[in-house]
Amino acid sequence: MSADVRQVADGTYLVHGSNTNWVILTEGDAATLIDTGYPGDRRAVLESLAAVGSSPEAVAAVLITHAHNDHLGSAEYLRATHGTPVLLHEAEVPHARRDFLQQVSVPTVLRNAWRPGVLPWIAHAVRSGGTARLPVAGPRPFPAAGALDLPGRPVPVHTPGHTDGHSAYHLPDAGVVISGDALVTGHPIARTEGPQILPDMFHHERARTVASLAVFEGLAGDLLLPGHGPAHHGSVARAARLARERAS
Repeated sequence: MSADVRQVADGTYLVHGSNTNWVILTEGDAATLIDTGYPGDRRAVLESLAAVGSSPEAVAAVLITHAHNDHLGSAEYLRATHGTPVLLHEAEVPHARRDFLQQVSVPTVLRNAWRPGVLPWIAHAVRSGGTARLPVAGPRPFPAAGALDLPGRPVPVHTPGHTDGHSAYHLPDAGVVISGDALVTGHPIARTEGPQILPDMFHHERARTVASLAVFEGLAGDLLLPGHGPAHHGSVARAARLARERAS
């Protein structure tokens, strides 16, 4: 597949991969890469970096919202090949190492195979490496609280529930929130469009996922860049409230 790269703000690009998004923040040719799609999205990841005038060698760090294979796909490749630091919330570091796995189980997916869209999603996930074991050998926790000294100056925001260490990233000056899978706008098996949480089977702890919507309600921003679905233009706080209403 080819990279679908869309500039959504100055130095900020949303890339639609195969069912999963990633974000590139740029300063000159230097970049911060937030998430990396499925393992099968690697060519698209590299194409997207070239499309914004950067390169794998110029990626200052890979930031991961959470360590599911559809977001972690090329993180270890970039770390091992180019020495790119891979940074996550401290609670997500052992998950990225695959000390444990907080992910929907195969039996749970199969029990839901009758639902609309699930079988095509399963086929795509398997083809794209969604069931592969791809640990990151040297993931690191964020070095300090607050804005990271990286292109875009992203601020990690802990939003647990989907996984224990799930993190969103806030760009306060740009009014942008990169929400990963804690707040999305669509999914191949979702029956609605717009701000929502993922279907229940995907969350490690659904109640904590819903509780984390309050964190988004406290973030100033008018552009939401989710891990799945299109960008959402409008108040991030209102988007989170709508997702809470839909979840209840």
